[in-house]
Amino acid sequence: MEQTIGFIGLGSMGAAMAANLLKHGYRLRVHNRTPDKAAPLVAQGAVQAMQPADAVEPGGILISMLADDRAIEETIGNNEALLKRLGSGGVHVSMSTISPATSRKLAQGHQRYGVVYLAAPVLGRPDAAAAGKLWIFLSGSSQAKERVQPVLHILGQGVFDLGEEPGSANVVKLACNFLIASMIEAFAEALTLVQKNGIERTLVADILGQTLFASAAMRNYAKQIAEERYEPALFKLALGFKDLNLTLQTAVESKTPMPLADLVHTRLLAGVAKGRGNLDWTGMAQGVSEDAGLR
Repeated sequence: MEQTIGFIGLGSMGAAMAANLLKHGYRLRVHNRTPDKAAPLVAQGAVQAMQPADAVEPGGILISMLADDRAIEETIGNNEALLKRLGSGGVHVSMSTISPATSRKLAQGHQRYGVVYLAAPVLGRPDAAAAGKLWIFLSGSSQAKERVQPVLHILGQGVFDLGEEPGSANVVKLACNFLIASMIEAFAEALTLVQKNGIERTLVADILGQTLFASAAMRNYAKQIAEERYEPALFKLALGFKDLNLTLQTAVESKTPMPLADLVHTRLLAGVAKGRGNLDWTGMAQGVSEDAGLR
């Protein structure tokens, strides 16, 4: 590939995505606030940028996969050196789960430097990222979307175009994460009920995976909860709590009552308060077991 892509944010998701691009022949300049995390990618051919601005080329493509709103604003949104260098014709593809309001703010700020902002949050965990099997929600400029399509089709198995409003893709991603968190709560309650009545959790999880919830994602979540296998985290409980905060924030801003989201948010808050933030977010099921006197 002729053009070098900038990639900022090398957590478990970002590192897997960047490695997948390298595998498909893309040249990368990578940056992470913790520099050591770049080492495996450098060994695969990436160039390490010690400053965020050094990761981008004038008029080029920048992909970011940062943890939250604050990280993306500090690293990119408020980074005049980076935005000036990326400059006219540059495209920033933000693949983080952040608030729609932050996406709109970033898009507006980028315009001052001629940079186009695209929101492209993803559905999937690190194993899906490594295999290029993410689902990608995309919103922003149509022309910029066309330019980045080849890259996105390496990263994902499908791209859903949600129009030109920058925050639309983020709204859809938050809705999806709310549904996953609600599903975790529902599975946890159902499996706790059968356990309290003397029936093996894993047996019922297998039944559910073959009948009511016959999809790979549902089967995997049910199995993980049934086996109470919450480490290592594929998606941290603390990040799920952050996402439900953003969901409820967006709900308040759009005057949308979400009583189930309130319940799931409280469950995640309890998990964080009990020191479980680094567990997989299926670890919120521990609270259901405790409520039933099983822990």
